Amino acid sequence: MRKLSGIFLVGLCLGAIGAVVVTASHTTSAASEPIAVTEPVTTITAAPGSPTGEPAPEATPTPAPKAGPAPVKVDAGTLDGLVHGGEVSAVVFDRQRGAATVSVHADRQYTSASLVKLLIALSVLQQNGPVADVQRMLSRSDDELASRFWADYGGPSIVTRWAAKLHLTGTRPPSDPGRWGDTSITAADVVRIYQYLVAHGPSAIMSALRGATERGSDGFRQYFGIPDATDGRAWAVKQGWSCCRPTRTLHTSGVVGEDSRYIVVVLTEHPARVDYATASKRVTDIVSTLLG
Repeated sequence: MRKLSGIFLVGLCLGAIGAVVVTASHTTSAASEPIAVTEPVTTITAAPGSPTGEPAPEATPTPAPKAGPAPVKVDAGTLDGLVHGGEVSAVVFDRQRGAATVSVHADRQYTSASLVKLLIALSVLQQNGPVADVQRMLSRSDDELASRFWADYGGPSIVTRWAAKLHLTGTRPPSDPGRWGDTSITAADVVRIYQYLVAHGPSAIMSALRGATERGSDGFRQYFGIPDATDGRAWAVKQGWSCCRPTRTLHTSGVVGEDSRYIVVVLTEHPARVDYATASKRVTDIVSTLLG
């Protein structure tokens, strides 16, 4: 959730609920077929750290793909029609293929809301900060912890350092140094962050995202989007929500499938008159469309 000041305030909506221990990963069945595709397939720059941005795959025979329904084609018009007066950007990146199968408005900028907590977590753990608190900040989207870490571990320089390291071309720190949730992001940049997290990031971060609780620390239901739309696939997520300067923001991001095969990022803005329940359903419908 977007922080409205540098002081330790809880964000919008409901009051904080009790502490919840970060749980084990959501590991039901994972789909082996490709998810929805658009044409042409595009490539996103590999994350730094290795020639491809990820560890080299083991030299094992590739099993024949299972037969499945024809992939769903998703275009900008289809997704734009699901937000009714708002804006949407979406990228689905297939780590096995090393390319994006969906890329719609990938470089459009949005305020990050709580997605910037991924960069805050990287900075805290890089400096040997408290692992358990970082995991709580991520799994429960705890704004108070995010504000404390933002103040203690570099503020806007957190964003500039990681943007340079990960080659995030559309990510910018907030103009007001205390409003970490006003960091600018793009869907393409969020994909690059997940490429780095999966391949090279501290394991504590992905564990926290696999253990995301249904309710955030402010009581907001954060299972919209990827969790509600995955239909039994394994997932790990970081969500974002905020309102209303001037729009209502809802973002869903994470990995889906066996071995975190698909990175899925959906960023949305809705008119302020659209309530959270309606906006949440729209984001879930977008992800359902992407997953076919």
